Amino acid sequence: MMTAAAGFLLVLLCLSVGYGIYERRKTYRRIDRLLDSVLNQEMITSSDVQEGEFSALVSKIMQIQNVLGAQVERADEEKAQVKQLVSDMSHQLKTPLASLSVCAELLSRDDLSRERRREFEEKMHRQIERLTWIVDSLSRMVRLEQNIDRIETDALSIRQTLLDAVDTVYGKMEKKEIRFSLEPFEDICLRHNRKWTAEVFANLLENAVKYTEKGGTVTIRVHPYEIYTEIQVIDSGMGIRPEETTEIFRRFYRGKDAEMTEGSGIGLYLSSLILEKESGYITVRSQYGKGSCFSVFLQNCKK
Repeated sequence: MMTAAAGFLLVLLCLSVGYGIYERRKTYRRIDRLLDSVLNQEMITSSDVQEGEFSALVSKIMQIQNVLGAQVERADEEKAQVKQLVSDMSHQLKTPLASLSVCAELLSRDDLSRERRREFEEKMHRQIERLTWIVDSLSRMVRLEQNIDRIETDALSIRQTLLDAVDTVYGKMEKKEIRFSLEPFEDICLRHNRKWTAEVFANLLENAVKYTEKGGTVTIRVHPYEIYTEIQVIDSGMGIRPEETTEIFRRFYRGKDAEMTEGSGIGLYLSSLILEKESGYITVRSQYGKGSCFSVFLQNCKK
């Protein structure tokens, strides 16, 4: 009796051990297939999930697969963005470099008059300045996009920021006989970074002068509201085509009427990016052929 019972227990034990080994191998094979699916980038479906402890494991693997898939997608997007950025940068640098090459070749000629030599030297100087501006702007743009540079804001006088911006372009206004006015307003402290925000207004004023005919007007007007204050830069220039008003803040975008005017298509995009980092924003209203109004909105400081 004892021998038979012991034998029966031994058989049950062996069956139990054997079944346990079989289940473990079965589980291992399932896990192996699931991992192969992850490695081969094959989506795991709900049909692969079974009830019990194994289903929890499958669910975790599916989550890992989703995370890896999202990372691969982001990497592909970043790769495409880098490719586009390199292409855009090449396009932006091509014109000034070609101009410098031509000027350098002409300056090497022995029969060039002093007046012509001075003219080509001035052209080279202008193109070098343009190259420096483009490279600096591209560097700032990339650093802001990648959050390498952080824009710290504070409660600062907007009047001084506007005066700093005007000072950088006032000479160009005088040269082009642009009538400029900063309409009287009560100074107010707005949350912004003086250096970066002055660059925004300098970009807007540069564009206003560039696209306004000689003898035209450029006006800055300030309107405080409850949460934001609107600072308008208004010009009597060529205006913007209605279909382009939603496009001009795109990186490297240049309107049809601006193609023959010197520029890079970086300024408005960079301005929009700076204001976004300051929790502000920019809009535009324009009447084609009659002028434009760019509105910068900055947050009021809490009293």
